[in-house]
Amino acid sequence: MTTACLDVGSTWTKGAVVTADGELLATAQHRTTPPEVLNGLGEVLVAMGKADEVLVCSSAGGGLRLAVVGQERLISAEAGYRVALSAGAKVVHVSSGPLANVRDLWAARPDVILLVGGTDGGDTKVLLHNAAKLARNRVKAPIVLAGNVRVQGVVLEILAGRTVIATDNVLPDVGELAPGPAREAIRSVFLKHVIGGKGLSRGPRFQQLVRAVTPDAVLRGVAHLAALHEEPVLVVDVGGATTDVYSSVSTQDDQGAVGLPVDRRTVEGDIGMRWSARGIVAEAVAERLITSGELQAQADQRATEIDFVPTTTEESDVDLKLASLAAVVAVRRHLAMGPLGPRGAGLIVLSGGVFRHADDVTPVADALQGDPVLRAVLKHAKVVVDRDYVLAPAGLLVQEGRVDTAERLLADRLGDGLA
Repeated sequence: MTTACLDVGSTWTKGAVVTADGELLATAQHRTTPPEVLNGLGEVLVAMGKADEVLVCSSAGGGLRLAVVGQERLISAEAGYRVALSAGAKVVHVSSGPLANVRDLWAARPDVILLVGGTDGGDTKVLLHNAAKLARNRVKAPIVLAGNVRVQGVVLEILAGRTVIATDNVLPDVGELAPGPAREAIRSVFLKHVIGGKGLSRGPRFQQLVRAVTPDAVLRGVAHLAALHEEPVLVVDVGGATTDVYSSVSTQDDQGAVGLPVDRRTVEGDIGMRWSARGIVAEAVAERLITSGELQAQADQRATEIDFVPTTTEESDVDLKLASLAAVVAVRRHLAMGPLGPRGAGLIVLSGGVFRHADDVTPVADALQGDPVLRAVLKHAKVVVDRDYVLAPAGLLVQEGRVDTAERLLADRLGDGLA
């Protein structure tokens, strides 16, 4: 039996055909083709050859944008962050206290609203007020209700006629954050309600094919890679608009930081190789990785010419330098949210076109492992490149219960240094 695993992104649709034994038979990619993404998906399938089944994940249309409407700002923001960490979401708005208006919420263009407020049995006024405000303003985004369960029924009545998924409170008691149920609810909302509303396809077929949001699939792949490696794994995915960092400490004797999931993802929307190239330089200057003015002209060119492809060794070297800076800044931010365990990372995986097309990623490894902030955590790690982009396919296979297949694929393609 062969399985075609496809990731439909905003720019590229990538695919891999995998046998039941975890052998990678073929890979292909095609530019994503909105408003009918099935066209590009079909081209990838044709290029790879026949498969017995098709599994799809997607982050097209900007991925999953999450807004948090809560009660106390620090708690609301922290709840949203903890929920988003491994749900494949990006927090684009946080409001706290009684909503006065929804202009800023509308401006953030959320795909899903996380409505929270009050501990179980605690204050109810703010949650009820905010629910009524959302109802009166006819907010269309699906709402995940994860506040005080005492008034959950009342809130559902207030929001009658809207898409609302009720789940357990993210703050069941003072000082206790429980984001797991809300994460699962957000994943469900994305698959059932959001994908179909992105304007990516004219019929229901694409929505029926999509099994997961791409970051969620990748994170599953990362978790199983960490289990194979028996040490924490760090993945750095540098894209055109964002830089994503995934980590897993799901090993036999390591635990995540208190309150943090052992498998987590952060998204840096201000640093990327094309759209956000200026952000790389700005942040690298701010963190004293480069001097003011260095690489500015090259970053300006890439941000203006988003389809820019290096044609000379010098241009490729600049791309790799920008990617190194993006990786260092993004990993610093990721690790500031919580440690990787007492031993640090055992494996660093570099993902993204800039790394897959590079002949030598040693400068990137040196930048990460030589960075004074990161050195203690990363200095002993093995560095590999996900040249065949197998983490998302592995995650899709795991979700379908093909754990052995996924782990054989990972061991074959990212197995250097495995225990």
